[in-house]
Amino acid sequence: MAETEGDRDSGPETDDGAELRFGDAMEELEKILSRVESEDVDIDQLADELKRAAQLIEACRGKIRRAEAEVEEVVARLDGE
Repeated sequence: MAETEGDRDSGPETDDGAELRFGDAMEELEKILSRVESEDVDIDQLADELKRAAQLIEACRGKIRRAEAEVEEVVARLDGE
């Protein structure tokens, strides 16, 4: 499976510039969801939260696509033996 431009994008980063791990991204998404669902959310903050959530979701989707491709490659190699 060929890698696309979006697959090479490392996605959101941590505060120190490291690539955000899948589990960390999911944890951040859960926190964003909790804040968005609270009744005390500022509308300006809401827009920022939703933008960040969209970035995290896209990064997670990319990680899932890459993992699927790797699994398919391993299975194909095993089937070929």
